[in-house]
Amino acid sequence: MKRFWKEVMVSQVAGGWQLALDGRALRTQGSKAAQLLPTWALAELLAGEWRAQSEEVDPQRFPLRDLADYALDQQPPERELLLNRLMTYAETDTLLYRADPEDALYRQQLELWEPLVLACEARRGVSFQRVSGIIHRAQPEPTLGKLRDEMRQLDRFTLTALEPLASIAASLIVALAVLEDGSDPATLFAAAHLEADWQTRQWGDDAEASEVRALRLAAFETVASFALAARAA
Repeated sequence: MKRFWKEVMVSQVAGGWQLALDGRALRTQGSKAAQLLPTWALAELLAGEWRAQSEEVDPQRFPLRDLADYALDQQPPERELLLNRLMTYAETDTLLYRADPEDALYRQQLELWEPLVLACEARRGVSFQRVSGIIHRAQPEPTLGKLRDEMRQLDRFTLTALEPLASIAASLIVALAVLEDGSDPATLFAAAHLEADWQTRQWGDDAEASEVRALRLAAFETVASFALAARAA
C-alpha cells in the first residue's frame, strides 16, 4: 500500500485524544469504532508510527496501533480470557524457578531476581513459592487471587500491554514491574533474560541468538512505552 496522507495530527476530543490523517479521524481496524486514546503521550506515540512510514507503507511497523485497537475493541468475555492467559505467567513465573543453590547461576538469579520478587510481594501483600529446578509447584491461591483482582482493576490499555510484556519476559512479576514509577524496561528485560545471557557467557556469543535477543528487547521496550504512555498523567 502506498502512503496516502501527508499530515498526522493529534487533537483532544470528547472522550480522549484522537489521531487524524489529513483531517480524517482514525478508527479501529476491527469494530471501526473511534480510536480514542486516554493520554496525549500515547496519542503522540501512535502518531510517530504514522509519521515514520515511508512511501511504501509497512503494516508490520504499527505495533502500537495494533495494541491500541485490540484494547479498544476488547469485549468483556475477551477481557476475562486475557486475564486467564496472564495468570498462567503468574503460575509459572520464570523468576520463581531457580537453579540448585550450589550452582553459580543460582547466585546470579538471587542477585537479580530476588529483589524483584520481594518488591512484588511487599507491594501487594502476597507470598510466592521459590522453586529449585523445573518441576512445577503451585503458587498459593491467595497470591493468585490478589494478582487477578489487581489486574482486573487495570484500564484496558494497560491490561492489553501486560500480555506481550509477560510473554516476552516469561514473567508476570517483570511485566508488573514495568508499570512502576521510574521503571527501566531494558534492565527488567535483562533480568528476565538472565539464563540465556548466562549461557552466552559460558559458551560464547552467537550472531543469530544476539539478533533474536535484540529483537525481543526492542519489542519489550516498545510495549513498555505503550503501557507507560497510557498511564501518563
